[in-house]
Amino acid sequence: MSDNKTVQSDVSKTETENEVILRSQVDIYEDANGIILKADLPGVPKEGLNIELDGETLTIEGRASIETPEGTEVLYADVMGTRYVRSFSLSGGLEADGVNAELKNGELTLVIPKRAEVQPRKIEVKAS
Repeated sequence: MSDNKTVQSDVSKTETENEVILRSQVDIYEDANGIILKADLPGVPKEGLNIELDGETLTIEGRASIETPEGTEVLYADVMGTRYVRSFSLSGGLEADGVNAELKNGELTLVIPKRAEVQPRKIEVKAS
């Protein structure tokens, strides 16, 4: 392989073309207090995660890069990185300002609370 440098330069030029875009696997649960969304984002660090709420649209985007072992160079790679993108429409009954996000072991957990006026409440009955 005398032309390793040529192969290396081709990889550098097409690095963004070698990125795979995936829809992350998501589970969504509802309880009395709100919505819990769990998204699988393997390999995505906190710095590579972007969560945006625009109106009633929630967008999750994450970038995972494939690490090259120390002391090696990439000669050829079909995939240099992975990008996850998912969008959701939220109902008006959710409190957008109260969203809580946690990333742990490649799993993103979003807790989106319901607005106080739509949460179940117990009505006290008065006896006369």
